[in-house]
Amino acid sequence: MSTLADILTHEHRRCDDLFAQAESAVANGDLETARRDFGEFERSMNRHFDFEEQVLFPAIETAMGPGMGPVQVMRLEHDQMRALFCDMALALAAGDKQRYLGLSETLLILMQQHNMKEEHILYRLAGELLGDREQELLTRLGGQ
Repeated sequence: MSTLADILTHEHRRCDDLFAQAESAVANGDLETARRDFGEFERSMNRHFDFEEQVLFPAIETAMGPGMGPVQVMRLEHDQMRALFCDMALALAAGDKQRYLGLSETLLILMQQHNMKEEHILYRLAGELLGDREQELLTRLGGQ
């Protein structure tokens, strides 16, 4: 049986692939494909963020108490990424390849660091703290 960490890590990889497709399309000058691929990437990222922010993070905070722990750091990084998504969408709409590619470099670094923290710290912590509740969260993830 897959764990919550397995599924969320797989989602990270899927989003990484979508990100790379959009970046490649921009680099090749295919802005129509880039807009489509970027839209799919952004929707996938927001779905992932929504599950974490609305389901996973509250469950972790209930188990360990609220505060400026790892959950709050992840929320702040989600906000930073969402701001970059907006800037990247504007660059695509304007056909500004160089701006998009510059922003994508920034986003790539942020995503890599963020995913490492989630995969190596937060998801492991969630597995330890949530125990029996993990199946409930998996069911909720499947329903989104």
